[in-house]
Amino acid sequence: ILQGDLGPFNPGLPVEVPVWLAINLKQRQKCRLIPPEWMDVAKLEEIREQERKEDTFTPMPSPYYMELTKLLLNYASDNIPKADEIRTLVKDTWDTRVAKLRLSADSFVRQQEAHAKLDNLTLMEINTTGTFLTQALDHMYKLRTNLQPGESSHSQDF
Repeated sequence: ILQGDLGPFNPGLPVEVPVWLAINLKQRQKCRLIPPEWMDVAKLEEIREQERKEDTFTPMPSPYYMELTKLLLNYASDNIPKADEIRTLVKDTWDTRVAKLRLSADSFVRQQEAHAKLDNLTLMEINTTGTFLTQALDHMYKLRTNLQPGESSHSQDF
């Protein structure tokens, strides 16, 4: 049951609403969803190629590109032209970014860095390696503290 101030909606006129509402209305066959302008095969091909070429992470069209793609393709694929191609392009971009993130994390750990700059990553991407990175940093800290001489390791006079 929807409660609160919604509408008025005029039939046939596009209106921006929260994703949860759009999906709810779509499920009840009360609307047709219009995908975001970046959810286009040509634009996603360009984004994928840019991501493959760059060593750093490129800005994504939305900080929630994966979440939005999954929701819209699951609930409104009939309203999205070339939905299967879009699914593949977004997955390819995701795979490229996660592989790049793993390589960056590996380099970070190998070089024993103390901090990292994670520009243009989405929260979902950060969360995919968050556990690994925090555990790696914890292990690095323990190794460093064990290698450094502490006060208890000074020689004692007998």
